[in-house]
Amino acid sequence: MLRALAVDDERPSLEELLYLLNADPRIGSVEGAGDATEALRRITRALESGPQGPEAIDVVFLDVQMPGLDGLEMARLLTGFARPPLVVFVTAHEDFAVRAFDLKAVDYVLKPVRKERLAEAVRRAAEVRGAAPRISVHEPDPDQIPVELGGVTRFVAVDDITHVEAQGDYARLHTDRGSHLVRIPLSTLEDRWRSRGFVRIHRRHLVALRHIGELRLDAGTVSVLVGDEELQVSRRHARELRDLLMRRV
Repeated sequence: MLRALAVDDERPSLEELLYLLNADPRIGSVEGAGDATEALRRITRALESGPQGPEAIDVVFLDVQMPGLDGLEMARLLTGFARPPLVVFVTAHEDFAVRAFDLKAVDYVLKPVRKERLAEAVRRAAEVRGAAPRISVHEPDPDQIPVELGGVTRFVAVDDITHVEAQGDYARLHTDRGSHLVRIPLSTLEDRWRSRGFVRIHRRHLVALRHIGELRLDAGTVSVLVGDEELQVSRRHARELRDLLMRRV
């Protein structure tokens, strides 16, 4: 049973989050805080109480944008604690995801919060809190890529990846079921997956040839349709892409 703290400066959002968490059978207790300062005072008491003490907190469900100390700054402070609680970010903005996972967040839930999505975040937190460290002695599987989420490793099949988008030092892997961030440069994935049919079409995009549905030419610009998403092809890569698609035909 997890002991939780929900932090949000908007009262309606906080009350909704508390309601949903209280309804989850894996949550033993949950409290609310209206800002980061109040939350830090509560977490300090929890740490002084010890991991098995009556004031203990296992996981914090934390809004990002708050007046004063925001959620990212608060999470950064928590990383300096000896035994910090787990952090799940709950926010209306997806732009902070990279920084959130840099801070070892267990999950990143977008508002409006869906019951099923929050339940998945609770499941991940419970799994991390109860998991013992595991050491793998196997070679990496070339057919899968590991995705780390707050200490939990999940595996995404390379064949399910439609395209990859560069995001700084990270790459976002896109599949039909969603996307995942990995801390691998796009150039590394380009070299690793070239033999598996992935081709660079832009400085920001790597695409699986088998997932390209259309090649579009419009007034001198080239783009490809991958699922429902249209991606631009740079002039530098257009000829190579056309040649590869023709060879497939």
